[in-house]
Amino acid sequence: MTQRSTGPGDTKDRHRGGGAPRGGALLAAVLLATAATACGTDAGAPDTSPSTAAPRGNATKIPGPAPSVAGGQGARPAGFTLVAGGDVLPHDSVISRAALDAGGDGYDFRPMLAGAKPVVSRADVAICHMETVYGENGDYTGYPTFKSPPEVATALAETGYDSCSTASNHTLDDGAAGVRRTLDALDRAGVKHTGSARSANEAQRPALMEAGGAKVAHLAYTYGTNGAPLPPGQPWVVNKLDAAKVVADAKAARRAGADVVVVSPHWGTEWQDEPDARQLDLAEQLTAAQTDGRPDIDLIIGTHAHVPQAYEKVNGTWVVYGMGDQIAGAMVNHAGEQDPRGNQSSMGRFTFAPPAQPGGRWTVRRAEFLPMWFDPDAGRVTNLGGDLGTGDLAGTRDRIRRLVLSRGADKDGLVMGK
Repeated sequence: MTQRSTGPGDTKDRHRGGGAPRGGALLAAVLLATAATACGTDAGAPDTSPSTAAPRGNATKIPGPAPSVAGGQGARPAGFTLVAGGDVLPHDSVISRAALDAGGDGYDFRPMLAGAKPVVSRADVAICHMETVYGENGDYTGYPTFKSPPEVATALAETGYDSCSTASNHTLDDGAAGVRRTLDALDRAGVKHTGSARSANEAQRPALMEAGGAKVAHLAYTYGTNGAPLPPGQPWVVNKLDAAKVVADAKAARRAGADVVVVSPHWGTEWQDEPDARQLDLAEQLTAAQTDGRPDIDLIIGTHAHVPQAYEKVNGTWVVYGMGDQIAGAMVNHAGEQDPRGNQSSMGRFTFAPPAQPGGRWTVRRAEFLPMWFDPDAGRVTNLGGDLGTGDLAGTRDRIRRLVLSRGADKDGLVMGK
């Protein structure tokens, strides 16, 4: 299937999801990227009987490796680890796999994410990107207009995710109703969210978390919505990507008490391994913004391209240009060919240390990436960090590593984690 882009240049985009599994925040002006707009079709999924299962509860965080500092009056904050994962994009085959994993009782996405849970649950703060909106009462679809089962939210919570960016080119696939259902489900699961909103007041609030003595603000924006218009009278329903507005929002979050500000932009060009010119330009603008000599943004976690892209330190701030897809069906690229890159991603893990003096910048003491792979046949996330010997998975790991380090991040201390 071909979908015509609604972005600049009317770029064509063809990438289908794979067949059936085989056993095994804030208002912003529009800044259109040159990316294609579709996120994949999916064919051949097995016939299942959809139903909605009740949420299964939130995850218990496992203490992470953040440095500890002796307590007592006036003791310095301890610091914290932050983990960020790639796009969650449930194609039809992914939905069908979750139905099989639930054994006929709704949908269970937890087994898919089990391979990521040891990393995510040990982080003090864990961030994901929920690319799609949720449907209801069995009305669940993949490409081209995604409506995912709300049980995805339960699985994200039980994996250990604390906050999800929800601004993407698919945020308005089912209008304001889809946004409302999605945020309602994330609320029930105990997962914070940013990038889309149910009210003007909600749009003015970033996701806020506390860890290691720091208040962490999470903001999210998208380059566009595949041409879908904003609902009448609701211009705040999704944050559009504009550098000036992102910086203004980051400054506002800082004034409200945020020690660390994390921005999740949905940007870039699909299927392009290298960051495009707009990503590079925006990264430069966002990381250069300062107030009283202190950067306004402390970390940028990019999504959208469907392939893992480079990490880079820009103006002293870590930027991940593209995480890749954490969950997605088997993908077909612009050339009409099945492309395994669409199931490759990385996770970023950043250990933040407190400032020497109150009011200073929290700095990244250790920066790591973990190569990840989603098996579209088995429907499972696999952590490729560590010693895999030789073979296809080792080759996939090495390819992700080359891309992640392609802009010299290793010279700034980025290492592969496990």
